[in-house]
Amino acid sequence: VQLQASGGGLVQAGGSLGLSCAASGGTFSTYVMGWFRQAPGKEREFVATDSWSGAPTFYANSVKGRFTISRDNAKATVYLQMNSLKPEDTAVYFCAATPYGGRVRSNPHDYTYWGQGTLVTVSS
Repeated sequence: VQLQASGGGLVQAGGSLGLSCAASGGTFSTYVMGWFRQAPGKEREFVATDSWSGAPTFYANSVKGRFTISRDNAKATVYLQMNSLKPEDTAVYFCAATPYGGRVRSNPHDYTYWGQGTLVTVSS
């Protein structure tokens, strides 16, 4: 499975941005999808995972109520809508896919496939 993330950019604090991640080369509908992010000098951290294959939609506390993950199986694409952005949301955002459902998948090691990342910069 190949994942291609897009939609990053520069936005002012309080603004919104939408990320997309298009999948190819696999059966998208069988995968649980997640978003992670990595800020400079920090470890990669979980952002959100969607509800699929018995796994519930789940968000990191830092983005809950502001970010929304969704998917379109017909387009083999997962989305991350980010509202009320804060400077601390600045990071490279990665989409990821795992064939394992059944529970919340918030550990990067649970994911098999990764996109290349897209940079989100939130200015204050």
